[in-house]
Amino acid sequence: MKISRRTLISGVIAVAGSAVLPRIAWANTTLSLGAGMLDTLSDGHLMLPRSFVLGDIPVAEADAVLEPFGLAGAASLLPDCNLTLWRGDDRTVLFDAGSGPDFMPTAGHLMAAMDALGITPEDVTDVVFTHGHPDHLWGALDDFDEPLFANAQHHMGQIEWDYWTDPALPDTIAADRLTFAVGAARRLEVLAEGINLFNDGDEVLPGITARATHGHTPGHMAFEIATEEETVMVLGDCVANHHIAFVRPDWPNGSDQDTAQGAETRAALLAQLADTGTVFAGFHLPAPGLGRAVRDGNAFRFEPLT
Repeated sequence: MKISRRTLISGVIAVAGSAVLPRIAWANTTLSLGAGMLDTLSDGHLMLPRSFVLGDIPVAEADAVLEPFGLAGAASLLPDCNLTLWRGDDRTVLFDAGSGPDFMPTAGHLMAAMDALGITPEDVTDVVFTHGHPDHLWGALDDFDEPLFANAQHHMGQIEWDYWTDPALPDTIAADRLTFAVGAARRLEVLAEGINLFNDGDEVLPGITARATHGHTPGHMAFEIATEEETVMVLGDCVANHHIAFVRPDWPNGSDQDTAQGAETRAALLAQLADTGTVFAGFHLPAPGLGRAVRDGNAFRFEPLT
């Protein structure tokens, strides 16, 4: 399987306290997959404090892993945001909806990537959520709090839906994630009337099967897109970076809501992906987020698709 098309767009990005700098931004990358097309689309990137990702991992141990990636001592991490678009038969399926304008100034640029591909929000027939974090859900509504993808059926796992729509959640979620809960509830209330809920192993859409990858959030799902020729997995955030997640999948990831379950899920999934050679799309892997997992002794490494 080979990348068949890449699009670059000229753009600018503004970061608080910094000048507005011109840059060439990656917009989308296309794979031919059987009779369908799979694209990963850039929504920009996040700016995360080191502690949010690395949690309580001792600094020296973390830096030993990060040094080959040029990230030792970094005070913040800048993971890419790669959404997946699948076009097959008569469906145009978007996995997650991006950040929208309200989360971070460095993210929320999905519309530019879609425009470069010649796709409009009205063309999307289905939006399938991996989970309810802001960079995956908050882009689902437009400036008038109406569904941005107005013609689309929206889909979310039952466990994930129950978690984010629980009225008691703002009283129980960690204080630094309270905005996550409030933001998710507001958006899911708008989508509630027509949402399709599913469970592990369900065929959400023809050829698209849900796989439970819990831990990052209580009901996080990955998805297998199967054609006669090959299967590609859309990971979401169950493998959330290309360094520590692969080298030490057993270490807790600070962005996981259940760090123990997240580590267990990550280690088992990477072993499966490496042993089968399955191509995957990772939301926060280096743009365009497409690649394979390769065993490297007792660890793994990310091998980008070219």
